[in-house]
Amino acid sequence: MSTDPLAGRIAGLMTRARADLTELVSIPSVADPRQYPPEECRRAAQWVADAFTEAGLRDVHLVETPDGSNAVLGHRPAPPGAPTVLLYCHYDVQPPLDDDAWTTPPFTLTERDGRWYGRGTADCKGNIVMHLTALRALGDDIPVGLKFVAEGSEEQGTGGLEAYVEAHRDVFTADALLVCDTGNAAVGTGTATTSLRGLVNVVVTVDTLAGEVHSGMFGGPAPDALAALVQLLSTLRDPETGATRIEDLDATGRWEGAGYDEEQFRADAGVLDGVPLTGDGSVADRLWARPAVTVLGIDCPPVVGSAAAVPPSAAARVSLRIPPGTDAAAARTALTGHLTRAAPWGVRVTVEPESSGSPFRAATDGPAYGALGEAMREVYGKEMTYLGQGGSIPLCNVLADAYPSAEIILMGVEEPRCLIHAPNESVDPSEIEHMAHVEALFLQRYARTYR
Repeated sequence: MSTDPLAGRIAGLMTRARADLTELVSIPSVADPRQYPPEECRRAAQWVADAFTEAGLRDVHLVETPDGSNAVLGHRPAPPGAPTVLLYCHYDVQPPLDDDAWTTPPFTLTERDGRWYGRGTADCKGNIVMHLTALRALGDDIPVGLKFVAEGSEEQGTGGLEAYVEAHRDVFTADALLVCDTGNAAVGTGTATTSLRGLVNVVVTVDTLAGEVHSGMFGGPAPDALAALVQLLSTLRDPETGATRIEDLDATGRWEGAGYDEEQFRADAGVLDGVPLTGDGSVADRLWARPAVTVLGIDCPPVVGSAAAVPPSAAARVSLRIPPGTDAAAARTALTGHLTRAAPWGVRVTVEPESSGSPFRAATDGPAYGALGEAMREVYGKEMTYLGQGGSIPLCNVLADAYPSAEIILMGVEEPRCLIHAPNESVDPSEIEHMAHVEALFLQRYARTYR
């Protein structure tokens, strides 16, 4: 257990941290106006602006980004000779998906078995509260300059902040960038994420008929669009192992860092007993070094209410995660070409691109990583772990291109049991407490490297 005086101050702030997270979670800030009113995102943005103003940042304000979302910006000048650190988070959240799958209301923070449940408790409102708790613990004794940005449309992948950064590079200039939208390998294991998969999303549509026709009168020779789509999608996976197999896309990469125990992965992912994992190679290979395709959704007649008719059209949203070293544009070309060539029975196929983002790999040999390693060791009592992450944060590549000399660190409160993006998302409050301590210690130790 750390003897650093910051630990006691942060422990004393945890009641306030819970109150903050309760307020934030109650705001359904889903950045999709088709699902939730845009006013909710505006309300969350203003809450963040007010909270960080109270925590000591200056000129905290909202700016509209090119996709229409609001980012929250603020700063605190650096003491003479001190470095500047950018603090990143996002206040928008994933939709709750199936409300019936939630044990407790998704937008009400609820404690159960020592964890705090609710949409956004981890991703990424838990990281917002982590930032606030660290800054409050430091008070006026913040030894570095700070820049702050909270994104408002990260979960939608519409690129508003990325475009804003490219047009306003001077606003975000810093020596180290803390991108707090990841987390630890497990509760109690301090971790920095050094590798992110990129993302390519497309919508593939199969059309076969001018309209629905009676399956009894026409079924057989009349081509079934839904059956064709199912067969088309099946070609994206190896029939024996389930591994992603897309023409012109390498799927043989190896992960060189820390591994991921298979039994731990099964527990973390909730894989049912007796159901084998898909793919080949180690779990870490499959997660962080190879492409992985997922069918996110299908537009077709639902079971309840379906008619005895041959479907004339069906569509699927397909997501492809790609490892560092794979070009996102080339991956999209490969996926589009595969889907087009694999169309069965001569059906008409169209593939429309959606969002995309490049993979990312961090350099870890600079003073910021050294300071972070010291902070992690102080708080967790063991060496910091380096892991990859299957998720995508396109902003990291924009920041790396804009500020090539800055160190980019990915960390946060989102360990595997959080179930981010799924029903019953939760956070372990000890992770908020300990990672806030890590952040505060990091700011202190990093400042010393410039003396």
